[in-house]
Amino acid sequence: MSKKLGLALGGGGARGVCHIGFLKALEEEGIKPYCISGTSMGAVVGGCYAAGIEIDYIRDIILNLKTLDLVDLNAMPFSRLSLLRSKKLQKLFIQHIGDVQFEDLNIPFTCTAVDLYSQQLYIFDKGSVAKGVQASACIPGVFKPVEHDGMLLVDGGVLCRVPVRQTKALGADVVVAVDAIKNTADPVSQIPNMVAMFLRVFDILDNLNVRRERAEPDYPCDLLLEPEMNGISQFLVKNLDRAYEEGYQLGKDNIQRIKELLAE
Repeated sequence: MSKKLGLALGGGGARGVCHIGFLKALEEEGIKPYCISGTSMGAVVGGCYAAGIEIDYIRDIILNLKTLDLVDLNAMPFSRLSLLRSKKLQKLFIQHIGDVQFEDLNIPFTCTAVDLYSQQLYIFDKGSVAKGVQASACIPGVFKPVEHDGMLLVDGGVLCRVPVRQTKALGADVVVAVDAIKNTADPVSQIPNMVAMFLRVFDILDNLNVRRERAEPDYPCDLLLEPEMNGISQFLVKNLDRAYEEGYQLGKDNIQRIKELLAE
């Protein structure tokens, strides 16, 4: 297989654990990506993998996460723009892979964030991987935005749920995308509270943006994969083992198609 495989790993919070299972399935078949671009949880998993961390070790770290491993309350959430600080995520990342730079990664890797000042997508491709991942996974209102080069950065999923174009830009011949939050577009029967209402509004806008992008004639995705993961919340640190297994099965089910794409 001479073609270069690029993986676009999308956001999805807890659901993004499926990316670990997907990478495990590829490894078992001897398939290694040439490059990876990630958004939010896809950036966390992709960054670790690109740094050379073994996939089983990544699985063990994330499946054993507790809520307190990420929770770091802001004393003044309204004036500081979030309920939580985001430093714990950065420290957790550095603890396991060190403060590695993008330029030193084993696999070419980028991750996305959004600048609140300019409303533009920002691509991290140099400097500290930990800082890039921190910004890419910085859920607005939950984690404190990351200040970087005069920008105020939040979760890349605000504008780019699955970084397909960014993967292609890294030099991939074949782009395989994994979208972890397929069924957030499904109808619901009730909106129980204000928080659920805000999340629903975000889902509506997000899915509209995704549909528009995928309808573009030059959308460079060769294979789009969307695990079902019914009943798994992207906002709760539970059922992570189920998300992993669904990603693993997704990989196994699509191995032959990926091999065919790489051989075409």
